Amino acid sequence: MSASVRSVPPAGPAAGRPVLSVAEYADRARAALAPEVWEWLEGGAERELTLAANRAAFDRVGLVPRVLTDVSTRDTAATLVRSRAALPVAVAPVAYHRLFHPEGELASARACAAAGVPFTVGTLSSVGFEELAGTGATLWFQLYWLRDRGRLLDLVRAAEEAGSEALVVTADVPYMGRRLRDARNAFALPADVRAALLEGGAAGRAHESTTAVSAVAAHTAELLSPGVTWADLEWLRGETELPLVVKGVLDPADARRAAGIGAAAVVVSNHGGRQLDRAVPAVTVLPAVAEALAGEDCQVLMDSGVRGGSDVLTALALGASGVLLGRPLIWGLAAGGEAGCTEVLDLLAAELRHALGLAGCADLRAAAELRTTTLPGTTWSTP
Repeated sequence: MSASVRSVPPAGPAAGRPVLSVAEYADRARAALAPEVWEWLEGGAERELTLAANRAAFDRVGLVPRVLTDVSTRDTAATLVRSRAALPVAVAPVAYHRLFHPEGELASARACAAAGVPFTVGTLSSVGFEELAGTGATLWFQLYWLRDRGRLLDLVRAAEEAGSEALVVTADVPYMGRRLRDARNAFALPADVRAALLEGGAAGRAHESTTAVSAVAAHTAELLSPGVTWADLEWLRGETELPLVVKGVLDPADARRAAGIGAAAVVVSNHGGRQLDRAVPAVTVLPAVAEALAGEDCQVLMDSGVRGGSDVLTALALGASGVLLGRPLIWGLAAGGEAGCTEVLDLLAAELRHALGLAGCADLRAAAELRTTTLPGTTWSTP
């Protein structure tokens, strides 16, 4: 079926009881969205083992606080890739923001501009570059590897012209994972939600509902090249001066290879549990990737399972310079548009500052020096 964006009127940030944490925004988003849209956002691949493991792995990491340090002020400013940010956070690429709110990426980007964090424009953005450049946000551009190399280069040039400060190449999607919730729902985009950067050609396929098929998966299968290799990435490195970020790295050997071709950063990520089910949780391999890149001019970022400020602190302690925030920003968008996104980012900032202080950290450098331990319970082993 074609998705209907909303089942009930959106709940603004002030509706009902106050929201006191980032994680609580999920309930408001679910109430605001049609069931099939909620499942498209929240679902993972196949049995969703990795989706669940992302949170379980985060929840098994314990932090060892320092005491008797001056935390009367806490500095959360960071440099991510080459962009200055008020938090060690950038917003991850999420497709089709207009599925969740009529203003779509415009609302999300304006909130990021106000919060001082980079906003990643997806290849499947439902708003074009020109409008997003007008929001004042620091823009990064996420690139799926298209079968048509000329079209791919056109997107890179458009991103450059729009003032993007980084090029984020998604490396873990030769084709889309088997997202069974979407197939069962015969998920398809509504007519008024389109891939604004990819008009024409295969773009219409995402709107064609077919029994037991995700139209979005069928669309991307027509667009994306499963044959992309490191040689293609090296070619791209020579075609643009934008800093190159390789997203979807889990093996330290791949991280070293990315650094070797001049990547400015890698993102340790399993695509939020939406690609290979049984892929290891990103947070468990983060220390090994950080160790592999020690001394390299290549930053380590991470995503997959970040749900609040203490998670950001955990990622910093395990070796990341920052995180990419995905689903929680969309919860805010669905629940309250720009105001909802702003409140999610404000809550994240408040949670991070609070956690920093209680951990005895006045800044991000101190956070990187925190010791970690494993809390009791089932854990995932590092390959």
